[in-house]
Amino acid sequence: MLSFLTSPGDILADVAKRARALRLQANLTQEGLAVRAGMSAASLKRFERTGLIAFDALVRLAYALNAEKEFTALFPPVAFQSIEDVLRKEKTRKRGVLK
Repeated sequence: MLSFLTSPGDILADVAKRARALRLQANLTQEGLAVRAGMSAASLKRFERTGLIAFDALVRLAYALNAEKEFTALFPPVAFQSIEDVLRKEKTRKRGVLK
């Protein structure tokens, strides 16, 4: 679904657009949704206009819009295909390499 998005800015704008559409579908004002999400109306307005929002505020907003389950697809865990994959995972590095 996101294949047409070419930059982080595109993703931010698309998420904000979809959140706004959910808000309107729920017949909520910006102020009403901001109260439900525990954020200021100004922060919600800025998010809908620019796509910029703190991650914790985005999660609270998702809960207020009953869209929190979509976060489970973000950074999905690696699925093991075999016992060898599990054993190999135990031996992998716990930190990245500075490059």
